[in-house]
Amino acid sequence: MSKPELYHQDFDAWIHDQISLLKAGKMDALDTRHLIEELEDMGKNNRRELSSHLKILIAHLLKWQFQLAALSDKWESYEGKSWRLTIIEQRSQIVDLLEDVPSLKRELESTVEKSYPKAVLFAVKETRLAKTTFPETCPYTIQQLLDDEFFPEAEF
Repeated sequence: MSKPELYHQDFDAWIHDQISLLKAGKMDALDTRHLIEELEDMGKNNRRELSSHLKILIAHLLKWQFQLAALSDKWESYEGKSWRLTIIEQRSQIVDLLEDVPSLKRELESTVEKSYPKAVLFAVKETRLAKTTFPETCPYTIQQLLDDEFFPEAEF
């Protein structure tokens, strides 16, 4: 079976074949076209993962800031525990990802900018607040987003 056929029919076997060829130094036998595609996709997956975690984190910080007070007034016992847990979890996931892929740190600012409009739409859908309730640009710094102690002040 040719390398491209193996790639399409049994991806796991193709990976092990490519690893064996690399370890043996048989560079001319590699399926370079597909190997390059897979390496490029790995980088894209890391950026997508960072963007996804940031979107969820920012959306929950927005809900915390712009809806928590209203819900607490309505239901005295409402403390936003599930939001707090989601914020904690997303921060942890981001920190873990940045430890595993430190080069993503230099893309944090641009990824926040790209993720923010999606986070706003997410918050709008969940809260049913008007989109205009939320700032046009992300109100949180990178440092605040990653700070375990940071929870924005509630807007009334």
